[in-house]
Amino acid sequence: MDQLATPWGDFTLARFPDNPRDDLRAWDASDEYLLRHLDEERADLSGSVAVVGDRWGALATALAAFHPAQISDSFLAQSATRANLERNAVDPGAVRLLTTRDAPPERVDVLLVRVPKSLALLEDQLHRLASAVHERTVVVGTGMVKEIHTSTLQLFEKLIGPTRTSLAVRKARLIFSTPDLSIPRRPSPWPHTYALPEGVGIASGRTVVNHAGIFCADRLDIGTRFFLQHLPQGGDYGRIIDLGCGNGVVGLTASLAHPRAEVLFVDESFQALASAEETYDANAEGKAEFLASDGLSAVPAKSADLVLNNPPFHSHQATTDATAWRMFTGARKVLRPGGELWVVGNRHLGYHVKLRRIFGNCTTVAANPKFVVLRARA
Repeated sequence: MDQLATPWGDFTLARFPDNPRDDLRAWDASDEYLLRHLDEERADLSGSVAVVGDRWGALATALAAFHPAQISDSFLAQSATRANLERNAVDPGAVRLLTTRDAPPERVDVLLVRVPKSLALLEDQLHRLASAVHERTVVVGTGMVKEIHTSTLQLFEKLIGPTRTSLAVRKARLIFSTPDLSIPRRPSPWPHTYALPEGVGIASGRTVVNHAGIFCADRLDIGTRFFLQHLPQGGDYGRIIDLGCGNGVVGLTASLAHPRAEVLFVDESFQALASAEETYDANAEGKAEFLASDGLSAVPAKSADLVLNNPPFHSHQATTDATAWRMFTGARKVLRPGGELWVVGNRHLGYHVKLRRIFGNCTTVAANPKFVVLRARA
């Protein structure tokens, strides 16, 4: 844990889950730049303040005295915010936690946007918030220089109004937009849909729903395609978990192949869970649940027969295996004796080594020059 010095006090902050073994801070230079700017410009924060995309709660915690609404797509970011508020003895009710699927505030006087990795998610959120902005709303975006592109600025310009940027400070930059109420306020163009291609088995031709921010929103990515071609076909599974479900195509395929099974879709992204639920409802009728969670931490031990997983290996800009490790250890906990974890990943990531350490066994189901499908048994 580290201390963030702000004009409103010093705050001890950590990511969630807090991992003493890593050195990843809960904020970066762009968060500091934004907070410093608000103080130097003596921004009026007495009205309705909305903070969008606050990654680990640094902005919401620092501004808690002004009772902001935090709008986040991330269960982990919301959990970090709660933990950081508690860590700093701040009333948890001081920050209104909203997901990207919740109705945004009806009026916003100060709109602070931490630029997300996904341009589509930024587009969706600006569309949803545009009607809450008025002519005197202060709109400030922030991000590292490598995260802010011409397309980012064009989106603010198109949906909010005239836009300019600050000078770069410690590789961070601010975005300033002046609301133009003559811009038509249109609904978000998201979600998008497409049909699964032929050659992926029982789910071929099925409709996929993707809300903004979902990986490969306009097509099936090649890793998932390979996984769908090699999912287990036999076996009598009572409970299947699609861990890190994204748009839910893996869990959907498992449900179609095993219609008597109950399928649990788990993801930390609220956009992903909305996509998975709509994808499932469009194609299947079996029993399904959808859970926003830190991996499988909220799932009872020894309650599943099969876990299917395509783990991410990035946490924002950081490349790390921490998420995969937590997913694999979580799967070991929730699988019944004899239950199986099936994983797809890039060959170079060496997931077989981790699986052997956790499960004591690992079998290669299928492989091509880029991907490998692995199976470990509890």
